[in-house]
Amino acid sequence: MNDEEQRRQLGAFVRARRESMTPALAGGRRRTPGLRREELAERAGIGATWVTWIEQGRAVRPSATTFARLADALNLGPAERTYLFTLAARHDPADPFGRSAQRAPDAIAAIVAALACPAYGLDPAWDVVVANAAAQRLFVGLFDHDAAPNLLRYVFTHPAARALLPDWEGRCARVLAEFRRDYGRGLHDPRVRGVVDWLTRESPLFATLWARQGVLGREGGQRRFDHPAQGPLAFDQHVLADVARGDFRLIALVPADTGLPSLSELASADAKTAARGQP
Repeated sequence: MNDEEQRRQLGAFVRARRESMTPALAGGRRRTPGLRREELAERAGIGATWVTWIEQGRAVRPSATTFARLADALNLGPAERTYLFTLAARHDPADPFGRSAQRAPDAIAAIVAALACPAYGLDPAWDVVVANAAAQRLFVGLFDHDAAPNLLRYVFTHPAARALLPDWEGRCARVLAEFRRDYGRGLHDPRVRGVVDWLTRESPLFATLWARQGVLGREGGQRRFDHPAQGPLAFDQHVLADVARGDFRLIALVPADTGLPSLSELASADAKTAARGQP
């Protein structure tokens, strides 16, 4: 579906839902069914011009917040709301952990795929938009049944993260201080704000640490893990910023020279198994 057709479908959907609604005060004869555009705009708290332009399929770019207000005013159900935001090519701020509309830049995706060590890419909300097999083995539970794995939600709320990360509270503090540095770039992204709002409600530790205003760059250094299958693991973390886009991050965990085993052994074993399976 091209952009013009998508805008046309969006306009037709909004108009059909508007016309299906019953006005609160239906006194007098009405020439049009349902709500007038002005009435819908008033209910949504947006300008009537936005409603007109959206219904006409104009090449305009209302914000995600505008569409959220429109969805609320139209009393859309979950499936209808998802359809509206899909047509609008916007991320619903009411669902900060829904599937991200953003994908990893090609350069980040290519590097992640080429590395044998755990590597992954983060978008502005710290959704993991790409991860290689080694990273998926390392972060136990992060990728289980989750269409949009989010690193912050995992670290603060997933039981597996508590077991995986030694000095869990200390790691949480560091991760959040690193995220806050990136947060300044995403202040106007409702999905980024939604992640912070959700975690503030759901994680007392997050709320406490967020209030401390700690800030760190995503620095390198050693990262240790207590893997349930592989035992103690150690990696040197390397972070690349401004790869294709300044608001994405590429993180690689290179096995540290500590004498501890590493997931690179698993990666090597997987490669040998795959090679044996080739004709």
